[in-house]
Amino acid sequence: MSQFKKNVLAFSVSAALTGLGTTVAIAQDNADAAAEVTEVIQVTGIRGALQRAQAIKMEQTSIVEALSAEDIGKLPDTSVAESLARLPGLAGERRNGRTSGLSVRGFNENYVATSLNGRELLGMGDNRGVEFDLYPTEIVSNILVYKTSEAGLLAQGIGGTIDLQTVKPLNAESSFTVNGNIEKNQRDAGNPDYDNQGHRVSLNFVDQFADDQLGLALTVASMESPRQEQQFRAWGDGDWAQDGDGNYILGGHDSFTRSAMMERDSVAAVVQYSPREDLMIQLDALYIDYVENDARRGLEEGLAWGGPTTTVAVEDGFVTEGYTDGFYSVIRNDIRSQESELTTVALNVEYNINDYWSAIFDYSSGKVDKTITDVESYSGTGRAGIDGRPLPARSWTMNGGLPTFGPHPNASAFPAVDLTDPSIISLAGPQPWGASLAPVAQFQGNPNFGPETAQDGFVNQPIFDEELNTTRLELEGLVEWGIFSKLNVGVNYSDRSKTKINGGAYLTSPKWPDADGIPNVLGVADLSWLGLEGVLAYDSLALYNSGYYISTDAQDLETGRLADTYTIEEELLTVFAKLEIDTEIGDMFVRGNVGVQFIDSEQKASGFSVVTAESLYVDATPVTDGDDYTDILPSLNLSFEVVENQFLRVGASKILSRPRMDDMKPNNNASFNFAAGSQFLWSGDAGNARLKPLEATQYDLSYENYFSDDGYIAISYFYKKLTNWHGDGKTLTNFEDLYIPGYHGIRDTNGDLIPLTSPEQFLGEISFKEDGAKGSVEGLEIQGSLQLSEIHDVLEGFGVFASATFLDGELEFSDGGTGFVPGLSEETYSVTFYYENAGWEFRVAGTKRDEFSTETRGLSLALAETRGAGATLVDAQIGYDFSESNIEWLEGLRVTLQGQNLTDEEDVTFANGDPRQIVTSQTFGRNFLLGFNYSF
Repeated sequence: MSQFKKNVLAFSVSAALTGLGTTVAIAQDNADAAAEVTEVIQVTGIRGALQRAQAIKMEQTSIVEALSAEDIGKLPDTSVAESLARLPGLAGERRNGRTSGLSVRGFNENYVATSLNGRELLGMGDNRGVEFDLYPTEIVSNILVYKTSEAGLLAQGIGGTIDLQTVKPLNAESSFTVNGNIEKNQRDAGNPDYDNQGHRVSLNFVDQFADDQLGLALTVASMESPRQEQQFRAWGDGDWAQDGDGNYILGGHDSFTRSAMMERDSVAAVVQYSPREDLMIQLDALYIDYVENDARRGLEEGLAWGGPTTTVAVEDGFVTEGYTDGFYSVIRNDIRSQESELTTVALNVEYNINDYWSAIFDYSSGKVDKTITDVESYSGTGRAGIDGRPLPARSWTMNGGLPTFGPHPNASAFPAVDLTDPSIISLAGPQPWGASLAPVAQFQGNPNFGPETAQDGFVNQPIFDEELNTTRLELEGLVEWGIFSKLNVGVNYSDRSKTKINGGAYLTSPKWPDADGIPNVLGVADLSWLGLEGVLAYDSLALYNSGYYISTDAQDLETGRLADTYTIEEELLTVFAKLEIDTEIGDMFVRGNVGVQFIDSEQKASGFSVVTAESLYVDATPVTDGDDYTDILPSLNLSFEVVENQFLRVGASKILSRPRMDDMKPNNNASFNFAAGSQFLWSGDAGNARLKPLEATQYDLSYENYFSDDGYIAISYFYKKLTNWHGDGKTLTNFEDLYIPGYHGIRDTNGDLIPLTSPEQFLGEISFKEDGAKGSVEGLEIQGSLQLSEIHDVLEGFGVFASATFLDGELEFSDGGTGFVPGLSEETYSVTFYYENAGWEFRVAGTKRDEFSTETRGLSLALAETRGAGATLVDAQIGYDFSESNIEWLEGLRVTLQGQNLTDEEDVTFANGDPRQIVTSQTFGRNFLLGFNYSF
């Protein structure tokens, strides 16, 4: 088996690292070796990408994973999330049918740093985590996942760091590439106003000008991607209902057919200018315009928690058959639109002071704006409070935790109701869910219809605005200090702010207390997968935007709006120093790095302290809080070449993740109990603007054997001791500052308020996030890549890349309780089989992960913790590269057919450790893409 030569490796790495954010010094003899290794680096397609990624992984002194594009603008997936999810130690999480979230070594994206060319990258999520499906693969040349930390790595997370790297035009071949595909979902659109087809097109241009002093790389990409979803959600989230005998029974459900269209337009540019040999100027820019519209239409109705219900059959404490005599079903037409824009611009100037030392100045500025408008609209067989409305009644049978509905067993007494019949459906809330509207005067005075009948819908409209500006000064050069060969020192200043305005409003029909028929009926939303015909479909977002509804600001009626409105500001000053190690112990080469970061942090947060009060109902007071502190992060990485091309790597470091921003708000959401007799009259739920970073001490050991230029095996063990995590705390607090005389008091038998006087009456418990929780995560990662021709020549062109990750971890809180590490699956597997020969290429890739802790959007679109059941995903691709066809006019053309989610995997969360007690179930259908790639 052939072995790597040192010059082959050096040149492969220098060719592959065209997107590295920090400068990679390449010795002159590497350039002289180029002619000798041209045939190595010209390998293209799947095998070429694996070779380049392997060269990067081998050359690093830290423990990393690497991805390299098969060609300019050609990673084999529609987003970087899908590509990353196949790497060892990483696991993808589907959200609404698309791989968006990522976990690294058991920690989800909120605890993973993401950078673009070495600079921290803003996401479009609610927190710090990046939504990886927003970043098109066309902008990526390489991706490095740092599993161990080092002092020069300025974006850090407890899970690791993911660095997206764009092409460097002065180091790349000139090219003009066009990518395009047509996308189609297996399922017909479940909603009449959506399509199941989409498209994707991109242009990639790389060239050099002015005697190779000026380089330009430009990518323009546009994408429309459809999704079709069938979603069932049980009422009660983690609390299932129980019948009279204590058997678990479906308490109610809201089930939807969802259609979505994601539109993403991206422009990325890299300009390099080198007017002199000692000066390099690089300008990076990225713009992403992201819009996703979706319609979720279906039913919300009670069963055991909503009306008279009868148990028919029970199996092991679980009701498998039952029926209800009726519930006034709420037809939901919920339309959501998310509009996001990301802009980032960066300037890097490197000046070679002499042959040994260089100075670097780097500045970047990023901004994200995101608005979600989510309109709920309620309709049914008539407004709540009206007698004689048709009453839907039905039976159900549970199949693996999902219901199939049918007619009531006594159909003559309880006839079916056709919820697709426009003549009996009106635009009005069938259930009295508008109690919060009681203080609104415009709904008072009607003896038959109180304000509780006036809620015909709701709109959630959170608005996010985030900015990040960084400036870095750096000095690096060669040294001869014993075992040390290079010194890198610098200082980095970052200024970050994030604002959330949690807007919302109650919606009421202008005909209240009467009701309109459904305006502009679009057709029927299909619910046949539940055994139901469907429901009427209409555009509630268009109704809201047109001003049809009476809108009542929720901020005036509920504390949760201002209690979740805040601004977080952070200023970080980081001073770092790193020494690279290059020495020998006997005949064994030893390389590595040792260094330290000093981080001075100043954080400030502003928001509101909010309390309910009689008549006034909501009172809000602006509050601010914050803290400043210093962290010291040492790190050590060593790589021992114990045998030629066999490495033993060790690492030790202290690492951190900045606190979640929704935990850092200073807000206090307080409640007052007007009834006497309770232990405390006051209670509250607060954030904590003084939270310190989550911290861990990490140890790593890895063995890597590179037995050929496209084959290796590796096994890694790591242990992370979590020294500071954030848990839920409670403390007894004096609420006297929130007391409003005349509006707070104990209600006597006549309904009058008795003022509070004794100190005990102002006490109450407040829940908040606190420092001090601990825990640990340890893991074993096994991976390998093999060209099967190494086994026998008859297998030429066949190859396999596979990995398995085994994790164990737990959080330990101050009250003695334990919790799940967010994103940790105990077992994760990934395998990719491929064939590439004579222009033909075929690959099939599968990933599997166990259950894990995650988040879903609950009330008011707030994130709520839940448990994901894990998933097995299978994708496949077949293609042909006409460069191998000997048809001259087709050279440069590559055609592919890709199938995603071929097993139509179900996303499931469940309650009480019982997979039959499903909280949510989502299926999305198979997705197919027919594409081409043409390089001029």
